[in-house]
Amino acid sequence: MAKQLDYHTIREIFTRFQDADPEPKGELEHVNVYTLVVAVALSAQATDVGVNKATRALFKVADTPQKMLDLGEEGLIEHIKTIGLFRQKAKNVIKLSRILVEDYGGEVPNSRAALQSLPGVGRKTANVVLNMWWRQPAQAVDTHIFRVGNRTGICPGKDVDAVERAIEDNIPADFQLHAHHWLILHGRYHCKARKPQCPTCIIRDLCQFEDKTQ
Repeated sequence: MAKQLDYHTIREIFTRFQDADPEPKGELEHVNVYTLVVAVALSAQATDVGVNKATRALFKVADTPQKMLDLGEEGLIEHIKTIGLFRQKAKNVIKLSRILVEDYGGEVPNSRAALQSLPGVGRKTANVVLNMWWRQPAQAVDTHIFRVGNRTGICPGKDVDAVERAIEDNIPADFQLHAHHWLILHGRYHCKARKPQCPTCIIRDLCQFEDKTQ
């Protein structure tokens, strides 16, 4: 675990991220906030690419909680059976859709607690939805952010909760809205797990990672 970087270094890192990609976007495809919740719930232990392939046809026929209930669990499974843990995920999507219809009038609530009360929706999923749809500066820490945070010193922590707190505590407020997308994309395409692309990294000179590739 790298040592926590200072304010000025972090500010320079995120200035570079912003200059390179002013409006970073999440890569999960969705058509409304409900389909975003479903897509993020399906993405646990799966790739965004794999989820997008499965949901393109699904969201054409089931883009509301009621339409998902009408499709039914078996119908949903037919669409998502290429995704890992599809049976449990199908159960959760049907359950959360029923709760949304019965308790929220078919609308997706926009508090973290209410979102986390839905089956299959954890803190990370709730934070993604709050950030991407309602533009709250919520930080969804995945494996990419955990790795980048600890390698670089941007937001080190022994677990995802500690990394989330480190982001909130140390990244300047004007970068908070897009922070988790910049970190995810940096981890996905540059600071990779096995072969980090250090020679072409735009923050190489500021990063504390000792085993940089040449």
